[in-house]
Amino acid sequence: MKKLLFCAVAATAFATAALAAPALDGARIKEDIRVLSADDFEGRAPASKGEEKTVAYLIQQFKAAGVQPAGDKQADGGRAWTQDVPLARFATKGPVAVSVNLGGKTEAWTQGEQIAIRAAQTGVDRLTLKDVPVVFAGYGVTAPERNWDDFKGMDLKGKIALVLVNDPDFETGQGDFGGKAMTYYGRWTYKYEEAARRGAVGFLVIHETAPASYGWNTVKNSNTNEIFDVIRKNPSEAHAPLEGWVQRDNAVAMLKAAGLDFEALKKQAQTRDFKPVELKGVTFSTDYAVDAQKVVSKNVVGVVPGAKRPDERVIYSAHWDHLGVGLADARGDKIYNGALDNASGTSALIELGRAFAKGPKPERSVMFLAVTAEEKGLLGSEYYADNPLYPLATTVGVLNMDGMNLLGRSKDITMSGNAPLTLQDDMIKVASKYGMSFSPDPNPQAGSFYRSDHFPFAKRGVPAISFGSGEDLEKGGKAAGKAASEAYTRDKYHQPADEFDPNWDMSGVVQELSVFYDLGSELANSSRWPEWKQGAEFKAERDKTAAQRK
Repeated sequence: MKKLLFCAVAATAFATAALAAPALDGARIKEDIRVLSADDFEGRAPASKGEEKTVAYLIQQFKAAGVQPAGDKQADGGRAWTQDVPLARFATKGPVAVSVNLGGKTEAWTQGEQIAIRAAQTGVDRLTLKDVPVVFAGYGVTAPERNWDDFKGMDLKGKIALVLVNDPDFETGQGDFGGKAMTYYGRWTYKYEEAARRGAVGFLVIHETAPASYGWNTVKNSNTNEIFDVIRKNPSEAHAPLEGWVQRDNAVAMLKAAGLDFEALKKQAQTRDFKPVELKGVTFSTDYAVDAQKVVSKNVVGVVPGAKRPDERVIYSAHWDHLGVGLADARGDKIYNGALDNASGTSALIELGRAFAKGPKPERSVMFLAVTAEEKGLLGSEYYADNPLYPLATTVGVLNMDGMNLLGRSKDITMSGNAPLTLQDDMIKVASKYGMSFSPDPNPQAGSFYRSDHFPFAKRGVPAISFGSGEDLEKGGKAAGKAASEAYTRDKYHQPADEFDPNWDMSGVVQELSVFYDLGSELANSSRWPEWKQGAEFKAERDKTAAQRK
């Protein structure tokens, strides 16, 4: 779920030895993007005909490259090309009726316009809420280590909470949550988790473009189509009945009907003294049917085995999925092709497979992991990290690609967030060989560190970080790069307009992949292990398995 124009590669530690970088073919990568983002792949939704075509294409290309299968174990002792990922799929069935009572006046809302309700994931076949009370709960955060509690003991059972997106620090850039850089408390995923813990009927996240880091079209398209989750024994422990987003102006109207001022309450919510406020005279109602099914999606897994230490592995990853077929845009287009996000990263993964398979064998194994259901909450990578095919303790690191630079060569690279790993310094050294400088994350408030497939590995201690294309383009400089990034986020991100463009300049992809190849190659031909720096939140988890690494 994460993304600006220039998203992600997660990396590992710098090593001294490396294989010579092979020739990387931009035209071949472009052709793979064209195929994967074509209309007949139907937006590559999990558990769809688009998935079947995508998985078949990936296997075909990896086989042709000489990569070996490394998925689930088979009865004959060999390996399949895929890892089964069991998921629950939820979709609204029929109309979604929504209304609010504002001081005695009932107002109907339209799904996708005023509100974006996610299909209920609690196992019900119909969600019916009638005149449920509404509470404004600030940022919806409970952070004991920061002495922060937005709820102050209020019982939310039987109530819906309106909550702000991002952290309390976003507006001022300073405070208890690290300033502009988003913490996990700022992610909408956290807020929904908190709703379940509180026993609330649900949370409605108030959408504002700046703190969300994307516009309403992205919210609408991401939340009104099929929703996926891992299979859970007790879904209500992880999900409240109602999860959704509401337009800012509609939230303002709800507060006004209760005699409350949105901006004044927002300022109060930026302090630890904030207390939740019930909206007197305001209630919320909805009614819709839910189609819930169990499905099996696939991670595609290939490997170039290591010549000396095959049980130690470097993982390159990218998510192959996108949003599938959904609401039509202004042109009537319903196919969310996901050319940049993430046919480009998946095509880059294939090209890296070709490069390692055709070159000298690395000392450590190099694995290529194309994961499913990233757009549904990092579910494919979460499933692998929770059910690893190979031990996480001897997984050296994860290099994740989520959107490539399709604008031509760049003078710099950047990081998604600030992960305190030794490999960040080493990545900078690799990039410097290509004349590329380092720029800090230009948009840390977007919380990109928590929005890509490296994160499920990182939170389990595996060195895994995201670094992405810089914005200082050789043609046009920083102004051109920033303008292109903002235009993509506004006009194409999670929209049908993210389509293949035959005019893309692939020199930037080749430049990036050269850095990515060198970094992975140096790691695969070293005996060193990247490390979390002192004080890093995931260091203790990694340290638990230190004895398993030689």
